[in-house]
Amino acid sequence: MKIKHSFYTILLACAFTSCDNFLDIPSDTSLSSEVYYQSQNDFEQAINGCYSFLRTLYSGSNGAWAMGELRSDNTTYVYNPTDRGTISAEFVKDFLDDANNSVPLHKYVTNYSMISNINYILAFIDNVEFDESVKNNIKGQAYFLRALAYFDLVQYFGSVPLHLTPVQTEEETALPLSDTETIYAQIIQDAETAANLLPDKSHQDPGRATSGAANTLLGNVYINLQNWSEAERVLKEVNGYDLYENYADAFEPANKNGIESVFEVQFKQGNEGYASNFFYVFLVQPITAEEVSAITGIEENSYIVEGYNIPTPDIINAYETGDERKDASIGMLTASGKQYPYIKKYCHPHALTNNTDDNWPVYRYSEVLLFLAEALNEQNKTDEALTYLNRVRNRAGLANTSVTGQDAIREAIFKERRVELAFENKRWLDLVRSGQAETVMKAYGERVKANPQAYYFPDGYSVASNSYLDIRLLFPLPASEAALTPYF
Repeated sequence: MKIKHSFYTILLACAFTSCDNFLDIPSDTSLSSEVYYQSQNDFEQAINGCYSFLRTLYSGSNGAWAMGELRSDNTTYVYNPTDRGTISAEFVKDFLDDANNSVPLHKYVTNYSMISNINYILAFIDNVEFDESVKNNIKGQAYFLRALAYFDLVQYFGSVPLHLTPVQTEEETALPLSDTETIYAQIIQDAETAANLLPDKSHQDPGRATSGAANTLLGNVYINLQNWSEAERVLKEVNGYDLYENYADAFEPANKNGIESVFEVQFKQGNEGYASNFFYVFLVQPITAEEVSAITGIEENSYIVEGYNIPTPDIINAYETGDERKDASIGMLTASGKQYPYIKKYCHPHALTNNTDDNWPVYRYSEVLLFLAEALNEQNKTDEALTYLNRVRNRAGLANTSVTGQDAIREAIFKERRVELAFENKRWLDLVRSGQAETVMKAYGERVKANPQAYYFPDGYSVASNSYLDIRLLFPLPASEAALTPYF
């Protein structure tokens, strides 16, 4: 029953881990708060450790992509009848997942692990004297990361426990579920605090949270809550960013944390344990080493891949003629002699198999512009909204949109979000918050069942008959965690 105790073990054991490097993974060392938190260096190491949870959250076979992108009509899996060992993500895709699925459990546990570490930092940091500007920076990062974690949890699970203070005994781990209004209020409070404490991008270490990142998160929250005027206000405070001239440049490892990056999860290729591997997880299987080498240009020494997050015909057809983002985002490869699309935006030169240098984009400035377009349009400021929308379109090589009127512009913005932010874990959440999830995904399921081979199923195979019948907007709270508390 090792996994059953994961959340509670992590809450108690991870709170005092330390990291010397911004990219470091926390060690297994556990110390009491009285021993550990005694100096500025201790808190600097502690906040570094909090960032490491983001790499866990966004990478691997249970990564955030499975619930944010694969769940939607943007991507799917290639069914391999000879390898049925890891199918949790496939169940998420087909709406056959349940409270025992490892994918939502991974998201739930990882977010609460980060929250636990953050709570210890915030509880003890004001008890230690050191440079006030450094202290405010650390606190701002902690509040931002806690807001980000709870925003992730509330969007995917709804009501969850709201831990805001350190958990030091097993009894303290069990809290009742907080309603979503309470959770959102706390997210807003944390994000506002972070925005006030954090420096802007030009005065912050690359890769760390900034005031711009906090205001972008806050704007995202207000968009979800349909508080359009507040969304407009905070998003217009996101300054010091710009779009790259070429869309593809936003994803080049050489441009990490660059002018378009508002916040991204840090990875680094090499043997230190910080590498990303999105490209390999998303490859079609089965595929030979030679076929992988044809894309990467290096001599691949293995070809064990997951075969998930394959672009669907739907997203391929969503691009307008002449949209430069299509070729930058989607490529074609040969796998076992057949042609398949793959996510190209995370495919860049690297030296070792399964060891890449790509960061994961959480917020880019183009999304800030599209958020602003949406907030303005919903307030009937359509002319100003079109200015932001067209700026994103023009960068992609497209002319200004020809649509007029609030309803048509709303639809245009959502279409633009789909292609601009493809494969960045935005599509499922957009379908949910716009009220389109059930209609879109039931229609998608009908297309898959009518022609499974168009969705990469081998002849004679298809999705289960009960797939896409129950389009649940939220994921159930993990059963292994529910078993340890009377409140779930």
